[in-house]
Amino acid sequence: MRSAQTPRPSTERTGRTTAPTGPARTVPLTGLDRVPWNDIKDSSGSAAAIPRLLQKVAAGDPEAAGAALRDLRKRICQYGFVVEQATAATVPFLWELAQRPHVSCRAQIIRLLKNIADARQWETTASVYPKLLNHRDNPVAWERAARQAVRARREALPRLLADGDSEISRATTELARTIGD
Repeated sequence: MRSAQTPRPSTERTGRTTAPTGPARTVPLTGLDRVPWNDIKDSSGSAAAIPRLLQKVAAGDPEAAGAALRDLRKRICQYGFVVEQATAATVPFLWELAQRPHVSCRAQIIRLLKNIADARQWETTASVYPKLLNHRDNPVAWERAARQAVRARREALPRLLADGDSEISRATTELARTIGD
């Protein structure tokens, strides 16, 4: 007795161009693997976890992205005003994520960029305690580099301001005011 053949999936193209119904396919963040994350520090120590957190934000799942962004915020801009060594290296990826339509927490990312651009904790401390500037790990330099990294990508502001989402437009307006655009 012969059993019925099991149908095999077709490898032939059908010509249909239907959009996928599952989660959005994540495009890798440009240059993420070129940053020496293991050699720089965030608030928890090694910044090695930052690429994983950025990829979770990029993946599009609102719950996972929100949790990853909250963790990322603690690591690179604690309390909304204390930046770390890894902050400047992370900023270009935040700008990239803020411009991706499928990213669920874009307004929060823009607010994080605003917090980074506003950060002056280390400079304020150094004005009272100048020896901080002589510290081997110069947090004042980290803060300045982080603010510069935010300003360096400001050409994205017009696109974000034109976004149809009012929360994104509002957050972008606040960021533009902070960086003087």
